[in-house]
Amino acid sequence: MTNWIQLFRNHFLCVVMLFLLAFGFSASATFAQQSAATKAPTVSRDPAEPLTGTPHPKILARPAGAIARASVNEKSMSALIHELVGCGTRLTLSSWTGPKRGAGCGRDKVVARFNEIAKDSGGRLQVVVDKFESTSARTGDKPISLENVYAILPGSDEKLAKTIFLVSGHFDSRPTNVMDPEADAPGADDDGSGVAVSVECARLLSKAGANGRGTYRATILFAAVSGEEQGLLGSTHLVDWLKQQGYTVGGMLDDDIVGADTAAGGPHRVRLFSGNGEIDDADSPSRELARAVEEIDGRAAIRLVFRVDRYGRGGDHYPFYKAGLPGVRFTEPLEDYNHQHQTPRTENGVEYGDYEKYLSFAFMGDVARDNAEALRQLALAPATPTGAKLTGAVTPDAKVSWSAEDDPARAGFEILWRETSEGRWQVYDFRTATGEMILKGVSTDNHFFAVRSVGKNGARSIAAPTEMERRPPPLPTQPKQ
Repeated sequence: MTNWIQLFRNHFLCVVMLFLLAFGFSASATFAQQSAATKAPTVSRDPAEPLTGTPHPKILARPAGAIARASVNEKSMSALIHELVGCGTRLTLSSWTGPKRGAGCGRDKVVARFNEIAKDSGGRLQVVVDKFESTSARTGDKPISLENVYAILPGSDEKLAKTIFLVSGHFDSRPTNVMDPEADAPGADDDGSGVAVSVECARLLSKAGANGRGTYRATILFAAVSGEEQGLLGSTHLVDWLKQQGYTVGGMLDDDIVGADTAAGGPHRVRLFSGNGEIDDADSPSRELARAVEEIDGRAAIRLVFRVDRYGRGGDHYPFYKAGLPGVRFTEPLEDYNHQHQTPRTENGVEYGDYEKYLSFAFMGDVARDNAEALRQLALAPATPTGAKLTGAVTPDAKVSWSAEDDPARAGFEILWRETSEGRWQVYDFRTATGEMILKGVSTDNHFFAVRSVGKNGARSIAAPTEMERRPPPLPTQPKQ
């Protein structure tokens, strides 16, 4: 018995020593990581740029009259989604003439709500039903009739009225089989939520005289498009329609699946997706729009995601993005795939289907407010500068130049810069006139640069990144054969 006790005691002591050694190593590693994380921001081995210190420009306050969260009508958003769900299915291939079921039922609900808002706008909001045909693999490669619904708030500025900012959701829905027009497809989140956000933005922004709102320099369009689930048909048509109407797209906000926030601790930030484009340096028009939205609404509200869209998926901002226009997508924090693209059913105790009961109107109300405030400020801003260029290669100074038409409502321009590894702009300096600014002692190599317009009201345009001359290094010539 004594030998067994001695063996057990020796074994126990070995286990304790191994545990203490492992814990000591882990604690040491953790402390080292914490120490490194604490010290890293204070350690800089780089020379200051410029050596004499950066300018301290006067920063104008953002426009007064911001949209209050309390002004968002969650009950109205809920009522519209309830009506859309009541259509049974809104699949693009379903009936466009039935009053109680099908895509036409969904269209009618949106038109009716827009018309109510138009009456309260003093006749300023114009409702348009846009009929067209389109074809895709999901229409059986045959042309089908579709309809988009728009509510347009014309801009008041003679020069900027043909610049348009738009928010959009798609009112079509789908079951598991995207070609089945008979199956139920409630589509509360995908994308009744986005439609509700677009319609609520129309209500918030079109109320004449409310807190100084109701008059915007640029035009704002509130859209509910069809055919998204059949291949982005409505949004692709909308790109062409806007061009035909002579509009220049200042920015497109796509709200798709913005109604649920299932994780504990909500409401959380909405995700905002933006693509890099076909250029270097992450400065596509879409990326600049995303940065502008985050700056307007704040990092506590917006989570920037530097991807065109969710992995392996697409949305109605994509046709705008591919056309080189600024288009971004809002989507909820964490998607539940049991409640999108699913025919309603219960299998193995799991309920599938995109029902109203899974929505969070507290979260959706935040998204509506953030969309509306971004549209408000962008539509109040001067035009984005043009011809922004960067020169000064092989010199100690960066030279930034830009152009812009005369605008008596513009206060000036903010010159922006950021480290090449940073995702957000900082204001370097402010200038009241166009031309060239020499950034003394600032390397062209270490930063990216941009310029944006600032109105006397404090509204900022999206940034215009500087283009730079790209000169590849000389390479050996190949001998002639």
